[in-house]
Amino acid sequence: MSNTVFCRKYQQELEALTRAPYPGPKGQDILKNISAKAWGEWTQHQTMLINEKQLSMMDPEARKFLQAQQEKFFDGSDFEQVEGYVPPEK
Repeated sequence: MSNTVFCRKYQQELEALTRAPYPGPKGQDILKNISAKAWGEWTQHQTMLINEKQLSMMDPEARKFLQAQQEKFFDGSDFEQVEGYVPPEK
């Protein structure tokens, strides 16, 4: 049986990540409170933000921006969208 977590984004028990995505307390918080589904969706959205906004991960301001967007994404707040993107219909 797979490991589950109560996902902060979806407010339900979902499959957990298999390992922390970051070292330290931030990674442990994500591991304990974010589902694999939510993490996968975030990584796709983050990639779109990096590409469309031409963010450099060497730039501390770009990293701060992505961290803030990640928190908003997982907390269900309004987060930055890629201009003109229309998600595929399910």
